Amino acid sequence: MSVEVQDRLLGAPEEYRTPEDRPTLEEAKAWCQRLTGSHYENFHVATFFLPKAVKPHFESIYAYCRVSDDLGDEVASPEIALRLLDAWKGMLDECYDQPERSRHPVFVALRETIVACDLPRELFSDLLLAFKADQVKTNYNTWEELLEYSRYSANPVGRLVLLVCGYREESLALLSDKVCTALQLANFWQDTVEDAERGRRYIPAEAMERFNVDEGQIEGRVFTPAFAAMMEMLVTRTRTMLIEGGEISKHVDKELAVTLDLFRKGGEAILNGIAAQKYDLLRGRPVVTKVTKLRLLAGALLSKVLA
Repeated sequence: MSVEVQDRLLGAPEEYRTPEDRPTLEEAKAWCQRLTGSHYENFHVATFFLPKAVKPHFESIYAYCRVSDDLGDEVASPEIALRLLDAWKGMLDECYDQPERSRHPVFVALRETIVACDLPRELFSDLLLAFKADQVKTNYNTWEELLEYSRYSANPVGRLVLLVCGYREESLALLSDKVCTALQLANFWQDTVEDAERGRRYIPAEAMERFNVDEGQIEGRVFTPAFAAMMEMLVTRTRTMLIEGGEISKHVDKELAVTLDLFRKGGEAILNGIAAQKYDLLRGRPVVTKVTKLRLLAGALLSKVLA
């Protein structure tokens, strides 16, 4: 890939632009570490409990995911987003096929992770398919469509976590898929109003039809018992998937189990927050309180000490 292809990141947030000079591996890893540390999210917090040796790998993966997501969401238009995501995909291919040509710190750092952990290209490219889908598909009709979206948007991250930690069994990957899909769905439910303001709807049309809920209610924030019943059904279904996938913690080492449990409990906290406000997502976004977050972190820390 030519330098001109890399320069097509023009239009991306300034901090994500490709630098003039190729950074050293240490500089690239430091860049990924700074990006990870600047975002308070479950992915960053959970890696605190992992062995020190694998943290740089998680930071390079997180940086790839963070930049990919922002290229889709933090730009002026869907057209620009699609162009940037195509350029990012070209840079991913270069990272696999001609790694010596990579200049972006994400791909300089990610190359070491790819080689050390034998990570397949497909998992990284699948994420980009999800972010590109967000530019052209704004409404979902069925539960199965949401599962298909999550297959690309969320499940690859869980599979990458397992691979970095040395687990390659498909049976574990399938359990991970359930947790990751449930986390994606929980975030969808939590962000119902924000998504509506951006012209997106992830509540499936089939559920709205079944409970006699129309899009005008969501846009106008008109809460009804029917809306509550619909969300209770969706939350219950999501919670079941989260619990089923949580079985994975019984089949991995204790350090990884602590991290996976923290991800899962974060999802449970979102669902509990939705239930606590009686499924009225239209009055505002359910928030996981600082007390709840501290409780989760304290429980994870205790589990690590006792491991």
